Amino acid sequence: MKVKIGFEVHQQISTERKLYCDCPTNYQDVPPNTNVCPICTGMPGAKPLPPNERAVNAAIEIALMLGCKVVTGRSIYIQRKHYDYPDLPSGYQRTSLPIAQDGELQGIRIREVHLEEDPGQYDPTAATVDYNRSGIPLVEIVTEPDITSPEEARKFLRSLTRVLEYTGKVRSEAGGAMRADVNISLEGGGRVEVKNINSIKGAYRALKYEIVRQEGRIRRGGVVSRETRAYLESQMVTVPMRTKEMEEDYRYIPDPDIFPLILDETRIKFIQSRMVEGPHLRKQRLIKQYGIPETSAEVIVSERELADLYEKTAEQVDPKLTAAWFRTRLKKVLNYMNLRAADLKFTPQQLIGLLKMVELKQLTPEQGELVLREMVREPLDPKKLVLRLGFTPMKRSDLQTAIQTAIKENPKAVADYREGKSGALNFLAGQVMKLTKGRADPREVKNLILKEIERKT
Repeated sequence: MKVKIGFEVHQQISTERKLYCDCPTNYQDVPPNTNVCPICTGMPGAKPLPPNERAVNAAIEIALMLGCKVVTGRSIYIQRKHYDYPDLPSGYQRTSLPIAQDGELQGIRIREVHLEEDPGQYDPTAATVDYNRSGIPLVEIVTEPDITSPEEARKFLRSLTRVLEYTGKVRSEAGGAMRADVNISLEGGGRVEVKNINSIKGAYRALKYEIVRQEGRIRRGGVVSRETRAYLESQMVTVPMRTKEMEEDYRYIPDPDIFPLILDETRIKFIQSRMVEGPHLRKQRLIKQYGIPETSAEVIVSERELADLYEKTAEQVDPKLTAAWFRTRLKKVLNYMNLRAADLKFTPQQLIGLLKMVELKQLTPEQGELVLREMVREPLDPKKLVLRLGFTPMKRSDLQTAIQTAIKENPKAVADYREGKSGALNFLAGQVMKLTKGRADPREVKNLILKEIERKT
């Protein structure tokens, strides 16, 4: 059955004050209901301030990063979206008309981008509400229903998360994570919305469940009703919440207390001049500029700081060698230590020094990785770490002597190799590594053993 999936993604914007008042936004660091005022708690007669300019500019930058066209030269009204819920004390949520439209990411069309305010936090179990979060600025990104599978949805959300992180304008700490409403419909059924999914894994699992549920109902001759459902992460199922609202159910009206936004080209050009290169664009540039494989570029742009470090390193070390190290050894060390590139304390010059030693064959790649691990733990000059680990450079003459000794002391292995037993070469290489106490490069050792055997044939 044909599947159509679309997203409404909400992400908190990183600002020091809320969207329509001066209350601070560090709601996770303070006791409940302390970062509040009459405006963000919806007290009668309280008038909102003009929209936080930093939040507006951040939403514009995110829209530009997604290839959207920003709406300029005409009024963008802030609307009241009415619904009754304990975390919404005023009885409505303020959300803008689209500030940008018609973007694209990974072939998925971005319909529009809005500026919105976060509601409070309602705990239905304890029947308590914390309004510290109420009024935190959000960017809302609405896609067209171009996604056709849970796998494609997961890939898109990963790319979108990367774009949002690259801007540096969104909150990345726990609680500021992306929240998504998933719209899904199968051919012959109504559109179902699954609300407030707070992880990429959750979106993937909710979609897998919904496809199976809806397919089963359609095959049995039932009807998939247009409704809103909730995803229960602990059970990995969705459950009915209410009949799906139509737009008129929210009784949208322009907020009479807030002047409409009017964005001009000067503001857009200023933001464009200061924004960073998007990860999807940077990936293509790295491939073209440095001649590296797509697999390496994909890993390198996974974090903005990692990509920055790569480009600084590739200025002085072979870009392809550097890319291979970033994709495999550096990423492996980061994953092993549960770190991100932003956590690294060593300097680009220290990494350049290490990779130059590998490039000049003063260290084997395996030794270099061990030095890298130490450098992550303690950001010292790699030469000092090499001495600490006892990785003294090996003379060519010493390596050649070790190879000749291994061949002389293991004539049966040599004979086995000449008879076509390839495992004998690995045995001889192992003997050389023992003789050199692991200082030699095993790849180079095999090549030199072959040359020595051929020379004596």
